[in-house]
Amino acid sequence: VTSGGVGVPEEGNTLFNAGDMQGALCFYTKALKLSHSQVESAVLHRNRSACYLKLEDYTKAEADASKALDADPGDVKARFRRAQALQKLGRLNEAFLDAQRCAQMEPTNNTFKEMLRLLGAQSQKKVTIQMSSTDARVQQMFSLLLDPSAQPSDRQKAAQNLVVLSREEAGAEQIFRNDGVKLIQSLLGSNQEEVVLSALRTLVGLCTGHQSRTMAIVNELGMEQLCGVMGSGASAVSLAACHLLQVMFEALTEGMNREIRGKDEAILPEPSRELRSMLRHLVEMMPASSVSGPGRDSAINLLVKQVPRKSQRNPDNSLTLWVIDQGLKKILEVAGTVPEMSEGPPLTDNSHMSCSVLLSKLYDDLKSDAERENFNKLCEEYVQHHFGRPGLESKLRAIQTVSVLLQGPSDVGNRTLEMSGMMDAVISLCASEVVCHQQVAVEALIHAAGKAKRASFITANGVALLKDLYKKSENDQIRVRALVGLCKLGSAGGTDFSMKQFAEGSTLKLAKQCRKWLCNESLPPTSRRWAIEGLAYLTFDADVKEDLVEDRNALQAMFQLAKSEDKTVLFAVGSTLVNCTNSYDVDKPDPQMVELAKYAKQHVPEEHPKDAHSFVEKRLMKLLEAGVVSALVCMGKQESPALTETCRECIARVFLALVERQEDRGTVVAQGGGKALLPLVSESTDVGKTKAAQALAKITITSNPEIAFPGERIYEVVRPLVSLLTLDCTLLQNFESLMALTNLAGISERLRQKIIKEKAVPKVEGYMFEEHELVRAAATECMCNLVLSTEVQQLYVATGNDRLKLLVLYSGEEDERLRKAAAGTLAMLTAEQPELCARIPGTTSHWLEILQALLLSDSLELRHRGVVVMLNLMQAEKSLAETLMESEALEILSVLAKSTEQSSISRAAQHCLDKAIEYGIIKKPEEGGEGNEP
Repeated sequence: VTSGGVGVPEEGNTLFNAGDMQGALCFYTKALKLSHSQVESAVLHRNRSACYLKLEDYTKAEADASKALDADPGDVKARFRRAQALQKLGRLNEAFLDAQRCAQMEPTNNTFKEMLRLLGAQSQKKVTIQMSSTDARVQQMFSLLLDPSAQPSDRQKAAQNLVVLSREEAGAEQIFRNDGVKLIQSLLGSNQEEVVLSALRTLVGLCTGHQSRTMAIVNELGMEQLCGVMGSGASAVSLAACHLLQVMFEALTEGMNREIRGKDEAILPEPSRELRSMLRHLVEMMPASSVSGPGRDSAINLLVKQVPRKSQRNPDNSLTLWVIDQGLKKILEVAGTVPEMSEGPPLTDNSHMSCSVLLSKLYDDLKSDAERENFNKLCEEYVQHHFGRPGLESKLRAIQTVSVLLQGPSDVGNRTLEMSGMMDAVISLCASEVVCHQQVAVEALIHAAGKAKRASFITANGVALLKDLYKKSENDQIRVRALVGLCKLGSAGGTDFSMKQFAEGSTLKLAKQCRKWLCNESLPPTSRRWAIEGLAYLTFDADVKEDLVEDRNALQAMFQLAKSEDKTVLFAVGSTLVNCTNSYDVDKPDPQMVELAKYAKQHVPEEHPKDAHSFVEKRLMKLLEAGVVSALVCMGKQESPALTETCRECIARVFLALVERQEDRGTVVAQGGGKALLPLVSESTDVGKTKAAQALAKITITSNPEIAFPGERIYEVVRPLVSLLTLDCTLLQNFESLMALTNLAGISERLRQKIIKEKAVPKVEGYMFEEHELVRAAATECMCNLVLSTEVQQLYVATGNDRLKLLVLYSGEEDERLRKAAAGTLAMLTAEQPELCARIPGTTSHWLEILQALLLSDSLELRHRGVVVMLNLMQAEKSLAETLMESEALEILSVLAKSTEQSSISRAAQHCLDKAIEYGIIKKPEEGGEGNEP
């Protein structure tokens, strides 16, 4: 908090008026180093900006004018100077906005009007030149691409240049108007992969955010060709086509995001026909044998993203109903395909998991029992049709479908599992001598074991079978799956130490075997993934957690698999890490209830001794040393249906555990953890979003936010932090959010504006009344930084509320942290809004005692705040100065003025006395004498 009583040095202004720009520049720079007032610094920056304009250093002129505007957005002189600098720098659009704002603030100012006119003309000229230049470049690229005699390298370069042009609105429009879609259509048939990629990326530029162009392109190209490209064997081309279709979906469903709607907006046709056409072709890709595995995965991914409603508040789930009606059986064709058998479309390792996610999303999007019953009926009919047919292949298809359903909409999976003869067929096929038959059956058994309904049945009937397979099978792929089944059944007690399914030491032996297979690179990745599945269950046991984090090779093998192309491993890795870091939620039972339960001989959950805080902390350190952050960052970047919201929640939970210790936060940020958390606050479960937001808060409190979240990323942090200011969150989450927002609000006016825009101010005010003293103080500290904004100051200037009274009363509380925050806010407000000074005596009859207590405080910070408030009151009105000088404040200020403890306090105290002398309230002291009242 600084006093604002020095005034802007006049010598610099004199030099400026005399034309000595360098002299004035030096003077303003020196004055800035000595300035302790934000208001004074803003004026100095504004004046120095004028010097830089005269010296034609426009970059520095713009920077200084911006600093002045950060302090006071209403400073019309600073805004005009910035507009002048931006004009000279060629940033005409920004200059126009500043000049427009100036003209709005002073409508009669002819200088502003003239500048607006000039900037308008210059902008129009620039656009015309750009358009003609863009048109010429588009025509040049078209000529090269249409020239059959052109070199392949030149055509490739021209195609790449077209991509660059399409990313600008002017270029995209010229390509579209010059019949570019037909040319792109011919490029899609090229034998050169780079040319096809460029054609797809150009279409992305044309479609992004533009509904009418997208509709025209869908109709002209036809979905058959685009889906054909996506279904091709080349994975890079398939991914690029998938991205194009994603952009098209967004453009059709969200309309035009850019400001280019034009006159024909009102007559724009509804895009539902194009949407249905796109969905129909995607559904038809499911069972098609001509579509590659990656292409099919891309189609499933698009359906996952585009079909279910984004929000349950939206009542329209017609797209989901349409896909279930037209395509559920086609999706089940993929779910029931056993890759080792000849019949069925080609799949990747991720296809079954992606199908499970899609089926789960469709089922969760249904609104009524009738809709869910229809879904169940269609699935049962499909499974029954294949299970009832003669031949083993049909039965395997039915079992594989059940397996996929159990991993997705498990209620539906359970119903199909209970069909007559299904479970018996699974158990008997587990003993098959054909490995792929055995594999399908064992996997179905494992997925069934995860469901509470079936676990007890399998424990009774399947454990002996699984043990037999694990011990006697000669195939490691079968043994690892049998092991996972045993792991699942052995972890049924969860983290409850007293509920062990197997004999002491059995889980450790199983875990050791899992780690051995995990590190065995000669095994196929799918089998190694199953080893992680086993660890995901076994790590409920704290002894297993301890052994795993000690095994550096196993950890790094797990992290490598997490970064691999096999996306099905993501949830298993996430679950294992959640268990190792103890970042799952544990309800601590009430001690009295525990005693009652023991007395009644009821079961009471017990915590493993190695789940104590000290053990967890050491495990976290070992994981950080092994490189867990880079693995989590890679996992969060995956574009796959396997990265479900629940999987993202696991990643958010682990990140929160990793930033628990203050000294580890720098490591997490340095390895990309801060950036990786930002998507998790918008794409996760509600719990996951909260955990990610809390992790961001912890980082923002102790790290420099401008380094942790560089550039524009820092503004993305505000919304998740504000989301923690609700009654649904814990007091700790509220407190950490307030602390983090305090840090951000102290950085710049633009960040404060972002916080205000997110409607945080009323929430912060609400927490200023919180009973918990730390939360109350944190909210007041946050307000202290927010009042640097004029908008927030106006809330205190407005009459008919007790905002000012609360600050005065809090300045007299016992809690020192709260007093500092309240007195600091008071000092800031009385400096920036002098009219508030006259209202302070009316807030409470104890106002004078509160201010005097601040002056007499043992804390230098409180004393400084008190003396600044006194100075602001005295500068505001003579009557206030008289009231203060008639009290004990005169004697206290006289002592403080002579104090050598802190120069800023003694200087401000002396300013108070000087003001009283100036008003004629007290006499100037004689040499060696004391001042007194006249």
